[in-house]
Amino acid sequence: MKAVAEIERERVEIEDAAMRVALAQRDEREALRRELSGAAGVDLGRVKLQSNASLHGLRRTHELALSGAAVLKRLETARRALVEATTRRRAVELLRERRYQAWLGAERAKEARELDELVTARFGRDGAGDGAMA
Repeated sequence: MKAVAEIERERVEIEDAAMRVALAQRDEREALRRELSGAAGVDLGRVKLQSNASLHGLRRTHELALSGAAVLKRLETARRALVEATTRRRAVELLRERRYQAWLGAERAKEARELDELVTARFGRDGAGDGAMA
């Protein structure tokens, strides 16, 4: 469970980072649009910087997508391992419960036999005494 939780945390971090990059890219596109629609003139240096920032954002988005895919694969593997471990643990618990129930049944049977022997022995003593008096 711990491994699944850790990988899930990584997945959430990657998704958050991808969301931040996407928002930054949107802001960069808006800034570039404003810069290009300026009536006073276009500062080509700023346009070039914003364009480079946009390309960097695209590269970062691609990297995060690859990282996310790898994390999802690890998460799937960890979840499968968790299901297997849970299944094995449940099987052991069931086996333990069955053995306990078998032991409990054997103990009850043993107690019943002992009780029968005591009743039979007592009946035998009481019966022998009654027969001698008659």
